[in-house]
Amino acid sequence: MLERWDQICHTWINHTLENGNDDEVFSSGYLQGHFAVVLSELEQQQQVDFPALQAQMAKSLEQAKSELAPEDMVLVTNAWQQLEQQLAAA
Repeated sequence: MLERWDQICHTWINHTLENGNDDEVFSSGYLQGHFAVVLSELEQQQQVDFPALQAQMAKSLEQAKSELAPEDMVLVTNAWQQLEQQLAAA
């Protein structure tokens, strides 16, 4: 499951890099870092499912609020919602 999620993320990132505006490229790149950390954390768990991924990402993005300006946080949150839809559809 984790490999599939990672593949979906990379495909989404590549599409964003090729077609996105500056804000989308920034937010997808920032999100990719958090996503990689979350996948690494999930590798340590015995049972991994989509709700676990969502919960870990929510915690990770909550911590990101201290790193980003509010307007950048909105961009990253929107990027996560897009990626989350891609992952949920898989």
